[in-house]
Amino acid sequence: MSSGMNTVHKDVSLISLVPKWSGGENATPLVEFLASIERAALLGIWQERVCMNIAVLQLADPAKAFRNASTEFYTNDASWQDFKCAFRERLRTYIATSNTSRNYKRLDKLEMNGLWNLQIAAKS
Repeated sequence: MSSGMNTVHKDVSLISLVPKWSGGENATPLVEFLASIERAALLGIWQERVCMNIAVLQLADPAKAFRNASTEFYTNDASWQDFKCAFRERLRTYIATSNTSRNYKRLDKLEMNGLWNLQIAAKS
C-alpha cells in the first residue's frame, strides 16, 4: 500500500500541554492559554479547527458559558482567529455582566427573605 505518499499523523495527546482555563480573575492570562494551544499545535501539526476544538475542551466556566452563548462559534466559517478575537474582545464584558446579574439576583433573594435589612443594620 505504498503509493509514495507520506502520511502525516496529528498528535492530539499534546492536549495535556494545554491547561484548563476559566477566564476568571485567578486564571492564567488569556494570552498564555492561547499560546499554549498554539505551541501544542505546532508540535502536533494541528489545523485551526483542531485548535478551536482543543480550546473548547479545556474551557471551564465562565469562559465555557461565554463560548456556549456565542453562536458564531457554531458555524462552519468559524476560524481560530475569530475564536481568539472574540475571547480577547468580549469575554471580560460577558463575565462582568454575568457577575452583575448574579449579584442583583442575590440581592433580590436577600430582600425576599428579609435579610437585606438585617445585613445593612449589621454593617452600620
